[in-house]
Amino acid sequence: MHIRTRKLIGAFALFALVIVWALLAMALAQSALTSINGWVAGIYYVVMGLGWVLPAMPLVWWMQKP
Repeated sequence: MHIRTRKLIGAFALFALVIVWALLAMALAQSALTSINGWVAGIYYVVMGLGWVLPAMPLVWWMQKP
């Protein structure tokens, strides 16, 4: 597979990953964090905001392979 094709597929996959991750994080926050401490909610949003990076790392690595 050419690297341009791999990067195009990876870009769409990353875009889909971020959208799905954000929707899941929002749904979980609406169901579980309705009456919780502000500090705990802040920690949740920081963890979920940075959490998409771990599943994205193998995808980016795959995109960069020669």
